[in-house]
Amino acid sequence: MILSSSPTAVFDLDGTLADTAPDLIATLNVILDGEGVPRLPAAQARELIGLGGRALIVRGLEAASREVTPARLEALYRKFIVHYGENLCVDTALFPGVETALDQLDEAGFRLAVCTNKIEKHSVRLLEALGIGKRFTAVCGRDSFAYCKPDPRHLTLTVEMAGGDPRHAVMIGDSRTDVATAKAAETPVIAVSFGYSEISVQELGADRVVGHFDELVAAVHDCIAVAEPA
Repeated sequence: MILSSSPTAVFDLDGTLADTAPDLIATLNVILDGEGVPRLPAAQARELIGLGGRALIVRGLEAASREVTPARLEALYRKFIVHYGENLCVDTALFPGVETALDQLDEAGFRLAVCTNKIEKHSVRLLEALGIGKRFTAVCGRDSFAYCKPDPRHLTLTVEMAGGDPRHAVMIGDSRTDVATAKAAETPVIAVSFGYSEISVQELGADRVVGHFDELVAAVHDCIAVAEPA
């Protein structure tokens, strides 16, 4: 593959580009209904998002002091994936300023990519439904490669899939996993403060923290400039 010298901006999806919590929580509550477990209020369930569908189900059941066997968890996860796939953009919305920031990065010559632990087909369909699918040269999910975040190869392979150079990239995410992935890949990382992190993003060790997409482009340029070899 011929790598481009253009820098690559790689985005996480859930909690970074889009507020997907409403539809994830709605699907979780369908699963809990089926198990005879009380639904979780949105505020409580939102705190459970961030580690994938299986972990979300386990956490939702644990909130009702319900344990689940591995086999039952897989069955529930399959139901979760099917229902969510049919309802992944009901109340999900882009965070304010996303489209403007993507426009500005594109105009500045950045390649754009998505590296998410959401499965690839859901990621592609969701980005298309949100109207920004065509902006990304690569959309790589947890099943796109043999590795997924926090393995750094998920990030580096995403950059390469986009035609970029992993040495000339920046990661934008909202979680400990995103920051750990980028650091392991020796890639600068920006954390957004409005996502689904269980702890304050100020504690994650990102190179920059932004509270709105209006601040993102300047932060990306700063990170790329600092990462440039002397």
